[in-house]
Amino acid sequence: MRHLPLDHPGTADHRSPGRFLLWMAKGQWHTLALGMFFGIVWMSSQAVLPAVIGRAIDRGVAARDGSELLKWATVMFAIGLVQAVSGIIRHRFAVTNWLTAAYRTVQLVGRQTVHLGGTLPRKVSTGEVVAIGTSDLSHLGQVMDVSARFAGAVVSFLLVSVILLSTSVTLGLVVLVGVPLLMLLVGPLLSPLQERSATQRHLMGELSNTASDIVGGLRVLRGIGGEQVFHDRYRRESQTVRRAGVEVAKLQSVLDALQVFLPGVFVVLVVWLGARYAVEGRITPGELVAFYGYSAFLMIPLRTATEYANKIIRARVAARRVCRVLALTPDVVDPEVPAASPPPGSDLLDARTGLHVRAGRLTAVVSEQPDESAALADRLGLCAAVVDDEVTLGGVPLTSLRRAEVRDRIVVSDTGAILFSGRLGDRLDTTGTGTVAQALDTASADDILVALPDGLDTLVAERGRTFSGGQRQRLVLARALTADPEVLVLVEPTSAVDAHTEARIAFRLRAHRAGRTTVVTTSSPLMLDAVDEVAFLRDGRIVAAGTHGDLLATDPDYRMVVTRESADEMEAVR
Repeated sequence: MRHLPLDHPGTADHRSPGRFLLWMAKGQWHTLALGMFFGIVWMSSQAVLPAVIGRAIDRGVAARDGSELLKWATVMFAIGLVQAVSGIIRHRFAVTNWLTAAYRTVQLVGRQTVHLGGTLPRKVSTGEVVAIGTSDLSHLGQVMDVSARFAGAVVSFLLVSVILLSTSVTLGLVVLVGVPLLMLLVGPLLSPLQERSATQRHLMGELSNTASDIVGGLRVLRGIGGEQVFHDRYRRESQTVRRAGVEVAKLQSVLDALQVFLPGVFVVLVVWLGARYAVEGRITPGELVAFYGYSAFLMIPLRTATEYANKIIRARVAARRVCRVLALTPDVVDPEVPAASPPPGSDLLDARTGLHVRAGRLTAVVSEQPDESAALADRLGLCAAVVDDEVTLGGVPLTSLRRAEVRDRIVVSDTGAILFSGRLGDRLDTTGTGTVAQALDTASADDILVALPDGLDTLVAERGRTFSGGQRQRLVLARALTADPEVLVLVEPTSAVDAHTEARIAFRLRAHRAGRTTVVTTSSPLMLDAVDEVAFLRDGRIVAAGTHGDLLATDPDYRMVVTRESADEMEAVR
C-alpha cells in the first residue's frame, strides 16, 4: 500500500478533463491493475456459483448421489473462500485508489496555489477552490475506486455469456444482445446529467464564495447593519443551488430507477425463456436454476456499469474545474535568462510615476486616492495584476530578475494581508530566522501577546477572526518586520489603530528599519512626521517630493490631503 501524501504528485496533463483522468490513472496504474485483478476474481467467483449450484442439483440431488453433492458443496465452499478473500483485497485496493487520487488532487492544487500566489484570487473565486478540496476530489477518487468493480463486471459478464452460449445458444444471444441494448437505453440520460451536474457545481462554487465572504466580514456586517441584506442574498443563491440540485436529482432518480427496472425486466425474460426450455426438456432442472442465478447475478454488472458511467460524468465535471486551476499561469514569470542581481542597497525607481526610493531611507507615498498609492505599492513588489519593466532596482528591471529573488528582497504587506490559522509564533516568523519579540514591540503588539493565554503558542483561527481589526493589522505588520527584507513596502499599516498607538509605531518603525529601505503609503500626519522623505502622488504621477514640513508649507494640494482641510478653510487661514 502507498504512503500518503505522495512525495511528488507529478506534472499533470491538464489539456482536457479526459487527458487529466487518464494521466491520473497512469500515475497509479499499479494499484489500479491489482484492484482490477482482484475485482475480476471477486466478481467472477460470484458468476460461476450458479453453474456450481446447477451441477449440484443435477448430479447430486436429482441423481440422489451423496458423494457428488458433497463434492460440489466443497467446490462451493472453496469458491466462497476465494470470493471473500479477493473481495477484502479488492476493497483495500479500491480505498487506496480513492485516497491516492484525492491526495494527488489536493497536492497538485496546493502546489499550484503556492505557485500562483496573489494571482489565484484574481482569477478564481475562493468558493471554486474550496469546492475542489471538498466535493471534486471525492468524485475523482470515486471513479478510481469503482474501476476495480467495473473491470470485474465486464469480465464476469463475458464469462456468464460464454457459459450461457455453451448451454443454450438462444439464451446466450439474448444476454449478449440484451445487456448492450439496456446500456444504450440509459445512454441518452448521461449527457444531460453531465450538463446539469456542471451547472450545479458552478452554482455551489459561487455559493461557497458568498459564504466565505460573509464569514470573513461578519464583524463589519454587524457594525453597519448589513446582516439582513447578505442573509437575503445568501438565501436567494442557496435556493438557486437547491433548484439546480433538484434538476440533477430528477435525472439521477430516473437513472437509479432504470438501474433496477431494466435489469428486472431482463431477469424476467431470461427466466421465462429458461422455464420454457426446461418444460420442453431442452435444459435440465439444474440448468434452469443456474439460468435464474445468472439472470439475478447479471443485475450486479449492469448496476456497476451504470454506476461507473455516472462516476465518470461527475469525475469529468470535477476534472474540468481542476484543469482550469492547473492551467492558470502567474502574472509574473521568471525570465529565460535572468539578469545579474543588483547590489544590496540599490535605489528603487518607478519610471511610470517618477517615484524614486532612495536606499536605506524611510519614504512615504501620499495620495488623495488610497487605491492609487496601493496600486503603486503592488507594482513596486511585482504584485500587480499587470506587470511591466518600468520598476527597477539598481537600474535592473524587476521583470528581468527571478521571481524568487524579487520576493526575497522586496516584501509588500498590504491591507488585504491575511493571518493564516496555526501557531501564532510560526505565523509571525515565516522565514524561521526573524526576531519576533522585536517586531512585536515595533508594531506595538506586546499587549496582544500578553492577553493571549498561551502567548506565541496560541492557535490562530482562520483569517485571524478572533482578533480585532486593529490587532490583526499590528500582527500583520509584525510579520512583515520579522521577514526583515532589503526593501519593505507597507500599505496603510496604521489605518485601524488609535492615534497613540500609531505614534508609537511610527517612532519605533523608523528605528527598527534604520539603514534599510522602507516605503509606507499613508496620509497620516503622525506617520509622515517620522519619515525621511514624502512623495506626493496625484493622477498617477509624483508631483512633489520633500519632507513633510516642506510640503505642508509649499503645496496646498498636499496640505488638503494630509490635514483634510477644505479649500475654503485653507483660504480663511491665509
